[in-house]
Amino acid sequence: MPEFEARDHALQVNVVGDNTGTINAGVHHHEAAPPPRQPITSSLPADSRTVLGRDRELRQILAAADGSRAVSIYAIDGLAGVGKTTLAIRAAHELAMRFPDGQYFVELHAHTPGRQAADPSDVLAGLLIELGLDPRNIPDTLTGRRDLWRNRLATKKALIVLDDVADRGQIEPLVPSGPDCLTLVTSRRRLLLLKDMQPLALRVLDVDSAADLFRTVAHRGSLGDGERDVARRIAELCGCLPLAVVLVAGRIAHHPDWTTAEITELAEEFDAATDRLAELDAGGSVVRAAFDLSYRELPPERRLLFRRLGLHPGPDLDASAAAALAAVDVTTARRELQALYSDHLLDETARGRYRLHDLLRVYARTLTTTDAADDTIDAMDRLLNYYQHTAAAADARLTRQARPTANTIGGVEVPEFGEMRALAWMRRERANLLACLEHTTGRDPGRMVTLTEVVAGLLQRDGPWPLARDLHQRAADASAHLGDRLAHANALGALGDTYWRTGAYGQAADLYQRALGRYREISNRLGEANTLVSLGNLRKETGDHSGSAALYRQALGHYREIGNRQGEANSLGNLGLVFLRTADHDQATDLHQQALAVYREIGNRLGEANSLGNLGLVHMQTGDYARAADLQQQALALHRELGYRLGEANALNNLGFVCQRTGNYAQAADLHEQALILHRELGNRLGEANSFTNLGLMRMRTSDYAQAADLQQQALALHRELGNRLGEANALNNLGLVRQRTGDHAQAADLHQQALVLFRELGHRSGEAAALNEIGTVLLAAGEPAKALTAFTDAVGLARDIGSQREQARALDGSARSSARLGDTSTAVTELRRATEIYRRLGVPEVDTASAYLAELESRLPPDRHARDIH
Repeated sequence: MPEFEARDHALQVNVVGDNTGTINAGVHHHEAAPPPRQPITSSLPADSRTVLGRDRELRQILAAADGSRAVSIYAIDGLAGVGKTTLAIRAAHELAMRFPDGQYFVELHAHTPGRQAADPSDVLAGLLIELGLDPRNIPDTLTGRRDLWRNRLATKKALIVLDDVADRGQIEPLVPSGPDCLTLVTSRRRLLLLKDMQPLALRVLDVDSAADLFRTVAHRGSLGDGERDVARRIAELCGCLPLAVVLVAGRIAHHPDWTTAEITELAEEFDAATDRLAELDAGGSVVRAAFDLSYRELPPERRLLFRRLGLHPGPDLDASAAAALAAVDVTTARRELQALYSDHLLDETARGRYRLHDLLRVYARTLTTTDAADDTIDAMDRLLNYYQHTAAAADARLTRQARPTANTIGGVEVPEFGEMRALAWMRRERANLLACLEHTTGRDPGRMVTLTEVVAGLLQRDGPWPLARDLHQRAADASAHLGDRLAHANALGALGDTYWRTGAYGQAADLYQRALGRYREISNRLGEANTLVSLGNLRKETGDHSGSAALYRQALGHYREIGNRQGEANSLGNLGLVFLRTADHDQATDLHQQALAVYREIGNRLGEANSLGNLGLVHMQTGDYARAADLQQQALALHRELGYRLGEANALNNLGFVCQRTGNYAQAADLHEQALILHRELGNRLGEANSFTNLGLMRMRTSDYAQAADLQQQALALHRELGNRLGEANALNNLGLVRQRTGDHAQAADLHQQALVLFRELGHRSGEAAALNEIGTVLLAAGEPAKALTAFTDAVGLARDIGSQREQARALDGSARSSARLGDTSTAVTELRRATEIYRRLGVPEVDTASAYLAELESRLPPDRHARDIH
């Protein structure tokens, strides 16, 4: 009898408890039949009061139980501690009334410390006993038990919760086949799908829900603003992982008298901890143990990759970065990353990109402390080499002029980049590149300098420019300390670019001159030529066209001397733009045609497209709009053929300008909107801001002043975010134009005055002339011709000094109208004749209005004076 008693005890296994032993259900015919067992219809654990932030997921599960469902299995998977079991139990309690024939909770122990995963055969024996079967009638085989289980539930409405599943093989025999049954599964792995299975990947809570969970568990329901803020901070420090949040909140619940300041102090200690897991609870045992169970199941090579991922300083990574860390090929890295993702040890942020949860990152990094120090250092060197050399290759495609560089470390497989692919890669990896910069600061200043240099093109495009200025200043200081003259010259030039972009022209000029001196010291003609171009750009921006032309010619000579045909073509194009600004259209046309010929000769199709666009701008200025449109169309087609979407956006904008000049406002607006869409898709915030400006001007022309003002306000906000003070000044001036049109002269004057102050601070003389002209226009409209005349007179002198033909004509036009209002018709006629001549030479539509007004003024002059003026 002791044998039977022992066996009988073994048969009465509760599947919620300890069921690791093998159940022997063999039949002994000489035994007396035991009394019938009372079936167990519910073994659900108690429901939790702290299921917060899971309303959407809970609704999904409840919907799976409606009458028309096609789902018979709902698989909830997620990271350890994310709340899978808690959600499944809550859902089971909500669904209990819909499954009156039984609700069963089965622990399968895939990740229970000290336990082996449950054997499905044993689990089935326990479930059949719960249904009331005599243990002696339970089949011996897994197949027999599975079939009996399915048979018993075939016509039942039962709910089965299979908790902590190891794999598909463990649960496949346990799933009932009846149409009215529902199975909820929880697992740390993304399971291979069974028939009619719906997966639900449970993510960490959003920060507000995690803060609510913290307050609930900590018994801090009615909080002031300060305590709500610290609850959010603690939630963020816990990575919004429910298990971690509950552990910290539980500590605070034991200290009901703690003030907000004391809880804040705890949060600060938690934030500063080098091992945040150890701060969660006594020794970090709960969360660390949960992670340990997942980590120990990995094969050795996957464990190594997981540990190395903790070394990565950035927010996410791809297979190439993982391959560098683990010293494996990209194909292997991709396969291993996918496996870690399937085990919920990684999140997938986008296709092929992965990130570690913050606490898993801490956990992985602590594991590396047991690795050999040299191995860890080598892994980081490989990662930094990958980012440095790939960024250098991408930057070479982004910059239109070659950068002088020192020798680089080989051994890094760099992808082939087209310009758009290079830009996409740089933007995708921006946060990682900046994180690598911070990692090397203080550890490896030489590497930091090089990394700063290779992200220069990206920072120029996307800003924010004040950040770029700080980074290049740090690189300049470090390279000077290291005595690396080439790196120091490059850093000074890049720093000068950031000052130029933020409108600090004086500082920019000084930095360029210092860089030029450095390049001359080391006889680096390429660096010298590029810096001369930068100085020329600066002079052109401030209206010193003769000075910029001289510098471009010096650069052109250097490029020709060293045989750099692309630099030669770039310089010809830059010279052409100077002559375009000074309205020397013949010279501008010749230079752009020379540049076009060189680009075609060397097969640089992007340069060819840009030259076509620049030639189109020349023809637009001369009033040859048909030819201008044709050239812009050619440029647009070439950009599209090359897949260069930034060039496509610029060509669309230029076509829009042509349509504006010809009065085709509907088409102009459409073209500018297409350009705006492209800039947004590219993430080009400067292009987006400029498109807002263009569309705003277009809306103003069609008298949609509310929309025009809104667009200029958006442009203003974007320029301020970028730190683009010149863009800010232009947006203020344009907003003033809108206010002019609506008769709000006071606000218009204030906006133009703000723009004028900015232009003067920047030393941007052409902008200053434009703002003075607008101020004069407002004053004239407001009935103050004397003050207007002063503004126009100042603008005339300034525009003449910088060679700005258009602003000179506008200033003369305004001055003439002011003089006429003051009764000086003779002076007015003289100045308006000069304005009309310039308008006619430029081929702009203002010539018609000016000519009509000139004829009116001339009719007021005495005949003899009119004849003398004509003579």
